[in-house]
Amino acid sequence: MFNVGDKIVYPMHGAGTIDAIEEKDILGEKQSYYILKMPGEVKVMVPTAKAEEVGVRNIIDKESAEKVIGILEKDETAMDKNWNKRYRDNMEKMKSGDIYEVADVVRNLSFKQKEKGLSTGEKKMLNNAKQILVSELVLAEHSTQDEVEKLVENKINTSFMTFRSEEVVPESMVKKFIPFEGTGTDAGTGTSEN
Repeated sequence: MFNVGDKIVYPMHGAGTIDAIEEKDILGEKQSYYILKMPGEVKVMVPTAKAEEVGVRNIIDKESAEKVIGILEKDETAMDKNWNKRYRDNMEKMKSGDIYEVADVVRNLSFKQKEKGLSTGEKKMLNNAKQILVSELVLAEHSTQDEVEKLVENKINTSFMTFRSEEVVPESMVKKFIPFEGTGTDAGTGTSEN
C-alpha cells in the first residue's frame, strides 16, 4: 500500500507522485484509486486493489539511477532483424515496468534510428520509452525534465559515437564514383581525347 506523497511508477505510463487516494464510483462500482500526478500536469487513476498486479512500484533510488545511466553508455544489445518481432520484444520490456529494460529499449531504438531510421510504430515506441525513462529519472535524480532529457541524449550520442561511428556513412558522402563529363579523359578508356 502506498501513501499520499509517495513517488511511484505505473508501467507503460511513467513515474509520478500520489496526490490523493480517493473512492470513486465508476460504472456502478465503488473502488479506491491512487490519483497519480504525472509530468505535464497529467493525472492518472490507478485502482489501489490492482496496483501490485499491474506492476506499480516505488521509484528507483539515486544509486540505481546511476546504473540506468550506465546502460545508456553501453553498446546496444542484440535485437531481432524482423521489425515486427523486435517491436513485440521491446513492448514486453516496456510492459515489465523494469527501468533497466526501458533504458535498454531507449538505447537500442536510438541506435537503430541513427543507423537506419525507424518505422512509425517504433518511433512512437521510442518517444514513449524516453518519456517513461525521463519521468522516473527526474524524480530519482531530483532534476528538471530538460536536464534529464539532455543527459539521456548526451549519453546515447556518446555511446553511439563510441560503438558505431565507423559503421555509419554520413548521408552527405557520395555513395559511388560518378565520372565528371568534359574532364579531358575518355571515361571508357581513361585516355586523353586528343
